[in-house]
Amino acid sequence: MNYDIIVLGSGPGGYVTAIRASQLGFKTAIIEKESLGGVCLNWGCIPTKALLKSAQVFDYINHAEDFGIKVDGVQSDFPAVIKRSRDVADGMSNGIAYLMKKNKIDVISGFGKLKKENIVSVTSDAKTTDYSAKHIIIATGARSRVLPNIPQDGKKILGYRDALVLKKAPKKMVVIGSGAIGVEFAYFYNAMGVDVTIVEYLPNIVPLEDKDISKQLQRTFKKSGINILTNSSVEKVDTKGDGCKVSIKTSKGSEIIECDVVLSAVGITANIEGIGLEDVGIKTENGKILVDDFYNTNVNGYYAIGDVLSTQALAHVASAEGIICVEKIAGHNPEKIDYKNIPGCTYCNPEIASVGYTEEQAKEAGYEVKTGKFPFTASGKASAAGHKDGFVKVIFDAKYGEWLGCHMIGYNVTEMIAEAVVARKLETTGHEILKSVHPHPTMSEAVMEAVADAYDEVIHI
Repeated sequence: MNYDIIVLGSGPGGYVTAIRASQLGFKTAIIEKESLGGVCLNWGCIPTKALLKSAQVFDYINHAEDFGIKVDGVQSDFPAVIKRSRDVADGMSNGIAYLMKKNKIDVISGFGKLKKENIVSVTSDAKTTDYSAKHIIIATGARSRVLPNIPQDGKKILGYRDALVLKKAPKKMVVIGSGAIGVEFAYFYNAMGVDVTIVEYLPNIVPLEDKDISKQLQRTFKKSGINILTNSSVEKVDTKGDGCKVSIKTSKGSEIIECDVVLSAVGITANIEGIGLEDVGIKTENGKILVDDFYNTNVNGYYAIGDVLSTQALAHVASAEGIICVEKIAGHNPEKIDYKNIPGCTYCNPEIASVGYTEEQAKEAGYEVKTGKFPFTASGKASAAGHKDGFVKVIFDAKYGEWLGCHMIGYNVTEMIAEAVVARKLETTGHEILKSVHPHPTMSEAVMEAVADAYDEVIHI
């Protein structure tokens, strides 16, 4: 079985790569050991957003009186919430199957292992078949990172996959880690009535975000009843009894929190074991595959994209990398990705969206900065929608007006960040944003207002 391109893995990196390869005229196959769509569609981005939407609806109903509507006898049906999430994921995976068929891409089910001379050996139901291709693209993604002192058992100590399919809501939960996965699940379970504690090793939750964003989220979460322990670490979890006894080292000493389940959300580990990298001679470093600017490994004809690289572990990054990889193979001249202009989004409530430098990073890089901030308390649309928490913060180079960074926290801000991404790509200055008329009333006009604040022209605060 000979192909032009074989893609190993069908997540948002792999399936997008395969479709673009087919569009460019390559005879293409994709290998998947589980479900089309990978972690993102089946166990990550999509099902979690379905859970978060259910939590948001439940939260709306519980606060219906704030909007002049009375609702009695509200209850959540936790198994039904989980079922909806799984149905949404299944529907998306079926959609990928349709796209594979539409683009005439062969789907090969089984576990793929790389061999020399551009061969992939696929094992399924104890049968092994070899496939060859001129170009083999590794897109095997990542899985939940497991801490040595906190092994996941899927029952009391959970990874993100386990947290998506609990049969009933626990009464108390401890979440280890406050990155995107940690805070999204913390919000969901808190909204569903669970007593949630977040334990974060660093001084701020969502530690990769601008410090002002971290502080705002912490305030909102505490207002919602989420207990937050920063500068803290989980030393061990005793699971011998009915629940869990979580031993936590804090800046003030040690304490034990009893709960029903623990969610370990301390990052991800690349899926690079057992896929034949050593047999082929592909180089890795710190658990990641090494590639050049166009995703070539050190072995000719083998490429890698997505979470197996040291670039940002985000679905949209993997997709962009895959497209550039196959366009380069096709002889096009694609532009390299600017990894400093990648948007990051977190879908808890309030949402977080950011791109570029934080204020601290910009100053460390030697920039003299202008910063502006516009709170949603001053936004007419936010007030009407009942979502006044949060703000938009912008950071500019004071000398040339370059837009260095944009950071948002609030309702639906993940839909707003693209303006900053495109503007930065086009090297737009602060004055150009300020003089671009934004529609009123919208949440997005807060971007213009924040820029106005940076340039001492703000009207509404």
